[in-house]
Amino acid sequence: MAKNYMDERTERLFQGILTLKSVEECRAFFEDLCTVKEISEMSRRLAAAQMLDDNKIYTEIAEETGLSTATISRVNRALKYGSDGYVRVLARLNGEEE
Repeated sequence: MAKNYMDERTERLFQGILTLKSVEECRAFFEDLCTVKEISEMSRRLAAAQMLDDNKIYTEIAEETGLSTATISRVNRALKYGSDGYVRVLARLNGEEE
């Protein structure tokens, strides 16, 4: 993925997220930062990543999440060839060691 979006503001955003200490703090921050639709979209993409990791097929993922197959394909590409963000988060959520 192109890193041309990275600047001081973006770096500060990521640093700010890392200061959050609980799910409640994270929820409050994202509710202030994002629209309901944006939060929903991110959660559906993470769900799709988990389903892809569980070897579910695109049609099943699309039906369950409401995501387009194009979006599912982008998530799959990120899982396979991305920066390992999904891989790392899924491993930690699933209690697996890296």
